[in-house]
Parts: sequence; structure tokens; C-alpha cells
Amino acid sequence: MMSNRKSRQQHGFTLIELLIVMAILGMLAAIVGPSLFKQIGGSRKEAAKTQIAQIESAIAIYRLDLFKLPNSLEALVKNTSNSPKWKESYMEKGYIPKDPWGNEYQYKKPGGEGRKYDIYSFGADGQEGGEEDNADVYNLPDK
Repeated sequence: MMSNRKSRQQHGFTLIELLIVMAILGMLAAIVGPSLFKQIGGSRKEAAKTQIAQIESAIAIYRLDLFKLPNSLEALVKNTSNSPKWKESYMEKGYIPKDPWGNEYQYKKPGGEGRKYDIYSFGADGQEGGEEDNADVYNLPDK
């Protein structure tokens, strides 16, 4: 009698149940996935803006110590001008970070439109211009 009971008990899921669950998960991924990846791209831009702000702070301290702007970003971590006023690395970790896409930040002195300097990242594609994730990220408030 007991052996009949054991054979009637269900163990695990049927193939149909698993396929239904996988279909539901696939539909959820299709709906939620694109917006999630868009947020990740946006957070990389925000990370780039934060790093650019840190570089700007280092440039401000450099300028206070040496009474001039650096000729390159390397001057923030290495005494390229051999100035006795240069104190130590102006970047907290002793190096210029790469942008969130793994590319070098760009520094231009003088900057455009009468600015003293520009700091920017070329975005995900590593090339000037672009839109969305490929758009350049500047130290300007409107870009």
C-alpha cells in the first residue's frame, strides 16, 4: 500500500512548468533589460563627471602652489616642470584615472570659447563627438 503512495507523489517540476517559468523570465528580461543598460550607461557618464571634477580640484591646488596651470595632466602626478614649489602628487591616488570606458582623459590649455582649460572624455567610442553613450563628457556644466 505504501509503495502506491510514493509513486503518486510528485518530485520536482515538470518540463512544461519549467518552460513557462523560463518564458516569463525571458519576457521580464526583454522589458526591464534595455532600461537597466541605459541606466548603466548614464552612471558611467556620471562617474566621468565626478572624475573630471576631482581632476579640476587637483588643478586648482596645483595652480595655488605653482601660480600657473599645468601643461598636461601628467604634471598633476609628476614634477614635469622641475619646480621646487611642486609638493607631491596632486591626485589622491598618485595617478590620473582613466575614464569609465578605459580611455585617457583629454586636457586642452587654453580651452575653447575663452576658458582657461578643458578636461573631457570622448565617451564609450573613444572618438570625438557622438551621441548617447558615445557622447563626449566635458567639465562644462551644460555638456
